[in-house]
Amino acid sequence: MSDKNSKKAFAAWLTICIIWGTTYLAIRIGVRDLPPVLFAGFRWIIAGPILYFILKLRNYKLPDKRDIFHSAIVGLLLLGGGNGFVVFAEQWLPSGLTALLITTGPFWIIGFESLIPSGPKLNRIIFLGLVCGLSGILLIFGDNFAGLFDPTYIKGIWGLMVAVLTWSLGTIYSKYKKVTVHPLMSASIQMIVAGIFLTAFGLGLGEMSVLHFHLDSFLAFLYLLVIGSLIGYGCYIYAIAHLPISFVSTYAYINPLIALFLGWLILDESITLPIILGAAVILAGVALVKKGSTPIKLSLRGTD
Repeated sequence: MSDKNSKKAFAAWLTICIIWGTTYLAIRIGVRDLPPVLFAGFRWIIAGPILYFILKLRNYKLPDKRDIFHSAIVGLLLLGGGNGFVVFAEQWLPSGLTALLITTGPFWIIGFESLIPSGPKLNRIIFLGLVCGLSGILLIFGDNFAGLFDPTYIKGIWGLMVAVLTWSLGTIYSKYKKVTVHPLMSASIQMIVAGIFLTAFGLGLGEMSVLHFHLDSFLAFLYLLVIGSLIGYGCYIYAIAHLPISFVSTYAYINPLIALFLGWLILDESITLPIILGAAVILAGVALVKKGSTPIKLSLRGTD
């Protein structure tokens, strides 16, 4: 991979670390007024065609049938299952606890990938980095684990586990089932397919009768549409096409830190010593995973 593409890929990773740390709050605000499936479906069914036509106007290569097939599967897993169930879960779970449980994603991703014959195997550095990152999360959110046993949260917890599972499978599938079009063109197809699926499902559930936008929910929807979808998801697809999955998946460790920072900045929430220590441990874990995954040069060639 060229230095130019490497810099772009790392910039894309940093972007999703920041942006997706803010989307939990936006989703939580949105589901107060909006039905979850249509809330998620409308986001993607609008974002997908917008991205597609922008890329078409810029003369990007259009997808063939094979590209559409593989992109559709990734879209159903990542967006239909992954994002759809996150929105479902946040009807009951606070955004902070949601961000915490999402940090199990790298374990699923790296565990599944290690089962693939041609996939990279776990090494001690990567494993230590993951344990380090999770330990940092525990330092920050340890007091919230009592909520896992609260009946109020059970539906949300199960929904979030399904979200993490499908997102992990979609990430791995997109890594090994290469498409011939640009990653952003593939992302637009993923959005369109997931949007059609979620919207049709939401209409089948009768959610249209309870769909009423208010100012807060409309602003949350608009933010998720433009920032979370068009920018954030596009960066994610580009990053996993050019960087090792084990490193890209560490965004899940950074997102809770962003959520905490926004709480301090906007809501005047306190930042305690456990939070400071947890942040340091998480960043150390990210550094270890990067060190353990980037030396495998061969896995990066031919992905530009």
